[in-house]
Amino acid sequence: MKNILLFLIILLTVATTVLWVRHGGGEPYPDLTGAPQLRSDALEEVLAYSEPIGNVAVSRSGRVFFTVHPESRPQGNKLLEYVNGASVPFPSLRSQKDLFDTPLGIAIDRFDRLWVIDHGNHGMRPAHIVAIDLATGEILRNQIFDEFIAPAGSILQDLQVSANGHTVVIADASFWLKEPALIVYDVETGDARRVLEGHPSVSAENYLIKTHDHIMEFLGGMIALRGGVAGIAMGKEWLHYGALNGSGLYRVRLKDLRDRSLPASQLATRIERYSDKPLSDGLSIDTSGGVYITDVEHSAIFRVGVDGRLSTLIQSTKIRWPDALSFGPDGYLYVADSALPELILKSTEHIQANGPYRIFRFRPGFEGVPGQ
Repeated sequence: MKNILLFLIILLTVATTVLWVRHGGGEPYPDLTGAPQLRSDALEEVLAYSEPIGNVAVSRSGRVFFTVHPESRPQGNKLLEYVNGASVPFPSLRSQKDLFDTPLGIAIDRFDRLWVIDHGNHGMRPAHIVAIDLATGEILRNQIFDEFIAPAGSILQDLQVSANGHTVVIADASFWLKEPALIVYDVETGDARRVLEGHPSVSAENYLIKTHDHIMEFLGGMIALRGGVAGIAMGKEWLHYGALNGSGLYRVRLKDLRDRSLPASQLATRIERYSDKPLSDGLSIDTSGGVYITDVEHSAIFRVGVDGRLSTLIQSTKIRWPDALSFGPDGYLYVADSALPELILKSTEHIQANGPYRIFRFRPGFEGVPGQ
């Protein structure tokens, strides 16, 4: 009996050590915020919802769509549109039950198609991509990805569509598997490829996220929130991207991502580190090529100009975790506040007690284009 007990203690110790080495620990990240260019009261509340917000996408005509964050384990609506002061299911609640599992990332292209990426509960169930016609509500695409594109432990959680509507790029942050990658999806053929898997530009660095005095670690510090490529922003020529726990904003030409004949080793040499960045979740881009980056530790939004210089646009304690960004009409940049520290491994009662959850917007002073 003593030998069995000793064996179990040793086994538990080894398992705990392995878990901590793989998923725990981390160093603090420097605060990059400077004096904000905009006052905090420039931030407007767009909507408040009883359940946590995932991502937001705004059409050229101003229609606002958002997902309920899958880490909150929603049982009802998972994709909604904000209409006349109310959040209503889109498409209908009945169709959502058949269509979605764990949807998170959303984007609208130039043809007014709403694209949704559903990560299948971290790849434990089939991940799939959905496209919906905004004018009619018709389901235009509902394609399952195989285990080579979305393996167990992956989290396909953000996506953007090229200006011509032909290519979708998806970010796999790979919190559990630790093999982050970009997925390049051909809209016309339905073909998908994983690229840059494990490349330093898509990978997490050893930084520990601290936001509003809350350190993002769990199970007594054995697990820290550490993700690979999370935010992506697509312009006409370049894809910009960065890891959640990463210090760098990177870019690669879309034509290189699309080139199936380009060997992986050559594609890796064409990655450029564009600038430093805060620990971030969402990205967006304006028509002049400026890239917007959320700072999840300091409730701020940054902009990187075409000269590569990083500046703080706005900062507000109202935002608990600035997640997705989406440009809408009239120069507004919309910010989904997922309040992530209140969701992960939290009870339903805790999540409900810390609502409502919000989407904000502000005018950064630069023109943006939804779906580009």
